[in-house]
Amino acid sequence: MKEAEKLVLVNPLEDIDKIKALASEPRINILNLLRQKALNVNEIAEALQLPQSTVATHISILENAALINTEAQKAKKGSQKLCSCAFNELLIKFPETAKPDENFIDVEMPIGIFTDYEVTAPCGLCSAERIIGYLDMPDAFLNPERMKAGLLWCGSGTFEYKFPNNAKNTARIPKKIEFSMELSSEVPGTNSVWPSDITMWINNIEIGTWVSPGDFGDKRGILTPDWWKLEGSQYGLLKHWSVSSEGSFIDGVKISDVTLEDLQLAEHHSVRMKIGVKENAANVGGMNIFGRGFGNYDQGIILRMFF
Repeated sequence: MKEAEKLVLVNPLEDIDKIKALASEPRINILNLLRQKALNVNEIAEALQLPQSTVATHISILENAALINTEAQKAKKGSQKLCSCAFNELLIKFPETAKPDENFIDVEMPIGIFTDYEVTAPCGLCSAERIIGYLDMPDAFLNPERMKAGLLWCGSGTFEYKFPNNAKNTARIPKKIEFSMELSSEVPGTNSVWPSDITMWINNIEIGTWVSPGDFGDKRGILTPDWWKLEGSQYGLLKHWSVSSEGSFIDGVKISDVTLEDLQLAEHHSVRMKIGVKENAANVGGMNIFGRGFGNYDQGIILRMFF
């Protein structure tokens, strides 16, 4: 049996079958057993002191909810169903939704569609299928396959992206703009305690710095493909960088006094965002940017304008 490596994210609004499957003490006990090793129906029934027919019914419910994996194996008489847990961690989470009174426009940019870059090794990029170009070679970021990138990394340096200025295009005045993306530090291998000062600039104006706590590899990212080595960066933290008339913020915490007025959006046909690690930063701990197909969040870089 291949040991379960995945975190299962349960949306209670959609995954009713999983919620119902978990709402049973015998089925919870079965999952607890299977977390330790694979067992057949007879072994489960013996361990829990339950009739085999009852266990078989519970196994069918768990299998239909994709909470366990089953495999038919030869036995002394016919075949037996070998059962194993399909996850090693399960998270029940309601989806995030915007408030009904919020008026906004979203633009999502794939992480490989940067308009400029300047990086130092260790560096590289890959799609959900393969490494793109050569590792630790900055010229690899010129490869046209970068459009498919799901993960970018560098020891220091920056990536710049150009977004359409929907405030100017729609002749509306924004009250706030926000960039969201999944980020982490970058170290050869992984290290959960590896601080890195990640800075953002908008329209060439530095809005502030976030100190990433580490490069996370304690478990495989929810979306990270199986071919990607477990010793590599697995996921990041979803960070929200915003600018309003009150200043600049990360996840609602103020980081500078740069305001929306300072960005002079009305004078630009695009919104230029640059993200990276300065070579002279206090913590030069590198940077990973996770996009679709990698990490824990199925998104690229999202610019949201609130009106």
